[in-house]
Amino acid sequence: MSVWSSTTTNTSIVMGGTITDFIQALWNPDLGFLRNALLLGLIGSIPLGAVGTFVVARRISYLAAAIAHSVLGGIGVALYAQQVWGWSWLHPMLGALIAAVLSAAIIAAVSLRSEQREDAVIGAIWVSGMAIGLIFISKTPGYVDGMAYLFGDILLVTSSDLWIASGVAALIGGVLLLWHRQIVAVCFDSEFAAIRGVHVSAVYVLLLMLTALTVVTLVSLVGIVLVIALLTLPPAIASLRARSLGQMLLSSIALTASCVFFGLWLSYWLNLPTGPSIILLAAFVYLIANASKRLCAY
Repeated sequence: MSVWSSTTTNTSIVMGGTITDFIQALWNPDLGFLRNALLLGLIGSIPLGAVGTFVVARRISYLAAAIAHSVLGGIGVALYAQQVWGWSWLHPMLGALIAAVLSAAIIAAVSLRSEQREDAVIGAIWVSGMAIGLIFISKTPGYVDGMAYLFGDILLVTSSDLWIASGVAALIGGVLLLWHRQIVAVCFDSEFAAIRGVHVSAVYVLLLMLTALTVVTLVSLVGIVLVIALLTLPPAIASLRARSLGQMLLSSIALTASCVFFGLWLSYWLNLPTGPSIILLAAFVYLIANASKRLCAY
């Protein structure tokens, strides 16, 4: 049973198919989780659209995917620590942030200094993080649905998530304002940037850290497995029409926010899981936009 079925069973909520019905539902006192989900999606759209633009431009989506999957380890440890060790302060999203930053640091160290094959280390981080998370979740007393963290669950979104996501978005926004020129230079021509005095390695590490922080913001809404799609699809769509990186960045933020809003609406209207609805909508828009560009080229 989906979240909408279980909700409507216990209340007098009537689901309609129009945008007006959806907006009215946002003000329904019985659907506070829906408001939280929309707010989290809109807040997370800013770092996802902005950092996703640089991830796509630098072509490091595979690194972002490894970081995203590894955060399950942090979530599992946090849930276990709360229940067994009594660490109530260790919120699952905070655990995810720690795991993401640690994974990004390891990947950066391997990429820049180690002689090991980068793809092997990335694969190890990918699967190890998920394995650690699943083990700790299985040992956590009480029922913890690991699938909810893998594919998202609208009921996981809390006010704490909103505050953490807001802080992360503000931090990422501040860093991008200070370092955007260096990041742009490294994304498009790292050799030329090095000649101009840019510390390429430091900027690369910074970009990985920003990616790590970004993927965590919408994990509770769309899930660990699907968040990478929301990080890359809107920038990919924007790149088909944008004439500058700045235009691509702003378009990516707008597209991400739109996918979240209309994906939530489709989920509410058709009684579907929220995370997959958002991602499928983004994928559909990408396919349409790509096909349209190809048709216009002929």
